[in-house]
Amino acid sequence: MRVMGIDPGTVTSGYGVVERGGRGVLCLGHGIVTTSSKNPFPERLKKIYDGLHEALDKFRPDAISVETQFFAKNVETAMKLGQARGVAILAAMNFGIPVFEYSPSEIKLSVVGYGAAEKEQVLQMVRALLNLHDLPKSHDASDALAAAICHIHSSKLNSALKTLAAAPAPRSRVIR
Repeated sequence: MRVMGIDPGTVTSGYGVVERGGRGVLCLGHGIVTTSSKNPFPERLKKIYDGLHEALDKFRPDAISVETQFFAKNVETAMKLGQARGVAILAAMNFGIPVFEYSPSEIKLSVVGYGAAEKEQVLQMVRALLNLHDLPKSHDASDALAAAICHIHSSKLNSALKTLAAAPAPRSRVIR
């Protein structure tokens, strides 16, 4: 299974692609799409869409994992971030790729084991889990990789639970 994680942002959107292999999770690539706050917002959204579209076309993932919006103190910032998330989801949907959403705490819990982990802890665990020699240059890219890893872990767990649920229940024996 190949998963692209996306950490949407209005200035920098990160993406990271991982694949579940026989020996764990492999990093296939990561990067960022940057925009300038000096450009009109609709142009920035188009640049985010185009950059993610290019990455989707290059990596052809089976699933997309997007970090859900956290609550910002500034309503305008929250709305703009929501629009960037919408652009990321639209790009995935135009490729026919299913989108899965995880909260920041779910992602941190899945990758670090602690839902309130700091960005540096997430970065170091992403590096360790993917056996990366160099750290991603951006926290946005490492957060995107973490979102992708979270979906790999979640889908693996869901698959195991489905298998367990489908298995016949063991028969109990009465001992006399």
